[in-house]
Amino acid sequence: MKDLGRFKTITLLLALAATFGCQGLSATQPTVSQSGNLSIAAPNLNFGTVLVGHSEVLTNTLLNTSDSRITVLRAAVDKSDFSIAGDKLPVTLAPGDSVPFSVAYNPRAHGKSTGTVALDTTTATSTTIASASTTFTASGNAVNPGQLTVTPSSITFGSVPVGTTQTQSATLANSGGSSLTISQATVNGNGFTLSGLTMPLTLGAGQSVVVNVSFTPPAGGPDSGSIALAFVVSTQGHNGKGHGGGLAGTNSTVMVPVSGTGMTAGQLVATPASVSLGNVQVGTNQTQQVTITNSGGTIVTISQATTIGTGFSASGLALPLTLAAGQSQSFNVTFAPQVAGTVSGSISLASDATNPTLSILLSATAVTPGSLVSNPSSLSFGNVQTGTSQTLSATLTNSGGTSVTISQASASGSGYTLSGLSLPTTLSAGQSKTFSVQFAPQTSGSVSGNVAITSDASNPTLNVPLSGSGVTPGTLGASPSSLSFGTVLVGNNSSLQETLTNTGGSSVTISQANVSGSGFSVSGVPATLAAGQSANFNVTFAPQSSGAVTGSVSIVSNASNSTLKITLSGTGATPGILSASSQTLSFGSVQVNGSATQSETLTNTGGTTITVSQANVSGGSGFSITGLNLPLTLIAGQSFTFGTTFAPTAAGSVTGTISLTSDASNSTLTISLSGTGTVPGQLSVSPSTLDFSSVVIGQSKNMTATLSATGSNVTVSSASASTSEFTLSGVSFPFTITAGQSKAITVTFTPQSSGTASATISFASSASNSPTSESLTGNGTAPPPHNVDLSWAASSSTDVVGYNVYRATVSGGPFTKINTALNATTAFVDNSVQAGQTYYYVTTAVDGTGLESGYSNQVKTIIPTP
Repeated sequence: MKDLGRFKTITLLLALAATFGCQGLSATQPTVSQSGNLSIAAPNLNFGTVLVGHSEVLTNTLLNTSDSRITVLRAAVDKSDFSIAGDKLPVTLAPGDSVPFSVAYNPRAHGKSTGTVALDTTTATSTTIASASTTFTASGNAVNPGQLTVTPSSITFGSVPVGTTQTQSATLANSGGSSLTISQATVNGNGFTLSGLTMPLTLGAGQSVVVNVSFTPPAGGPDSGSIALAFVVSTQGHNGKGHGGGLAGTNSTVMVPVSGTGMTAGQLVATPASVSLGNVQVGTNQTQQVTITNSGGTIVTISQATTIGTGFSASGLALPLTLAAGQSQSFNVTFAPQVAGTVSGSISLASDATNPTLSILLSATAVTPGSLVSNPSSLSFGNVQTGTSQTLSATLTNSGGTSVTISQASASGSGYTLSGLSLPTTLSAGQSKTFSVQFAPQTSGSVSGNVAITSDASNPTLNVPLSGSGVTPGTLGASPSSLSFGTVLVGNNSSLQETLTNTGGSSVTISQANVSGSGFSVSGVPATLAAGQSANFNVTFAPQSSGAVTGSVSIVSNASNSTLKITLSGTGATPGILSASSQTLSFGSVQVNGSATQSETLTNTGGTTITVSQANVSGGSGFSITGLNLPLTLIAGQSFTFGTTFAPTAAGSVTGTISLTSDASNSTLTISLSGTGTVPGQLSVSPSTLDFSSVVIGQSKNMTATLSATGSNVTVSSASASTSEFTLSGVSFPFTITAGQSKAITVTFTPQSSGTASATISFASSASNSPTSESLTGNGTAPPPHNVDLSWAASSSTDVVGYNVYRATVSGGPFTKINTALNATTAFVDNSVQAGQTYYYVTTAVDGTGLESGYSNQVKTIIPTP
């Protein structure tokens, strides 16, 4: 501290309390101890708490308050824990001089200690030399370093079933005298985990925490491992030092052995896992053996066996049944069906194994004796022309449950023959075989017959009745013999009717209707015509391109004239098509009461003349068309251009359409319209004037103003102040303010001379009222004759964003905050002090959420009176 009588500026050091940490250093004004003419600044040096084996040094001040020279000859301490640090004795002090004097505290054992420092001095005047002794005390409290202990020191889990978890707790305790921080926990060994420990974790002296250690064996057998706990022991005591930076410390590790054994539980498996007994004839039975094995590591007892499924039963199991690890037992499963059908079931074994219920799926099919059926059960050939033949097929199926052997098959009746069966032939259950019968009549008239199938099925003889009629050939005729479609527009179609007549004596079957010629097609062609019957069908012409086209329809049948040809002719013509050069017209942004025009071209891309009869504009206001006089006729390939205008009367997005009506193939052509009416933006600044009042020359004061945009978005490109005493901050140019939004700016006044200062700051922007100006005023005042320069150590908390400074005229307050804005540094100058006044100062720290700490230690200062 500087001499108050010689300096007008006083620098005081504040030790700031952390927002949430330890309390700050005591900074109360020292008292003076005096013996003879040598004064001691601190009658007691209190070292606070110091770790055993560590050293701390504090400094006292020796002051000669006499009018004579004083020589300090030697110094001694009566306790071994204390020693003189940096001894430069003897030293001679002139009247009014002072010298620092340091004492070291190096405790070797736990406990409190107090010692006396004795100073031997001589005082020399012009006539005498006098000896004297001056003393002061030193005190401190020694504590042992922090030590991490784990209870229990090792953890044994014993036997734990595989797949399960066993958990034990352990206590981590700090048995030392200083804090320690657990920084890392490493778990080694299969199946071991640690929980309940959030790191880093700091334990004060005597503190402890309980954690959980779990063992989940992944497989059978012993497992061992360890938990390594790395921690840092603080090498500083609790005397308040070191709270401005990181704590010093030493690293240590504690190892905790862990062990356990994984035990596999008993488990049942069945061989086979499922039983399929296949086909079993009703009234008989079939048996299959199943083996049960204990594949686990402990004894399993089977207490119950339950069989589900009609016809299934189990034998050979005497319950309860105990199986040692690895032991097996066999039993029988029998299926004895009483009715036909597929049956499924299961055998469920209840035990104390890990799979307490073992299910063995059962399946079988009960079958009945073989039986033959024919599909279809009879064959009808209908009318068959004499001299030709027709073949039909039938399928024989064994619908029973056992195999059937066919030994004989024969066909009876004039004109009928049998094929497709190679005898003897065997059909298994459900199997089928197809055979064919041909009817070839030689004369007209009805003929009946039969196919007889002989086998060992439950129905030994199966009869399949046959029927058919011989008829004379039919003849086809067409009316008209040719079709002419004339002219048809491309994309359209025209249909004409054609009549077919069977002029023969038997039915005619039409198998094909083949069409040639582009654009021609047929529909409704009859499949069969009885003797004397007529039927109509349609022929359609749908040209895909312009020009004359010829073709034909060829009717293929079993008539005596097997191919009947009908000639076709027609001409294709393309229709008119109206198209626009652009289906969408977008005008973008157009200022209200302004206009923008775009051109649009209409073209007839078809093959015939078209007439545009109407043009309607619909949708939002502001759209119109020019230069289009209706009706408008366009020959094939002709174009016409007209104008479209957008003249908005109000701000906002507008959409619309132009609908063109014509006799083209696309009778309505729609053109989409869009545009946006805009108004120019306005930029304002609030307040219009910033008054900084009085600011000391060389110091600064910040004030905030707000820029706002209305109407439209405004881009601010630059700002300039008319004098360098005012500066702008808080923004980066260029920036854009959305319509209806605001942006804060900061203006700083730093006066360079006394007196009133005024200026204007101008903002250049895209607004219609650019530039926008704000008036600035302030008063520079001369520095006061006295000030107090305050500084303090930064808080150790990481979330501190600034500090507040408080002042009182009475020790202990009440205190009043003297900084106008949050102080971002660890220094502050109080320029508002008065000569001869005594002041007391404290500080607080503030975090990002606005939370403020308690007061720091108090510092006192007295302002001189010049």
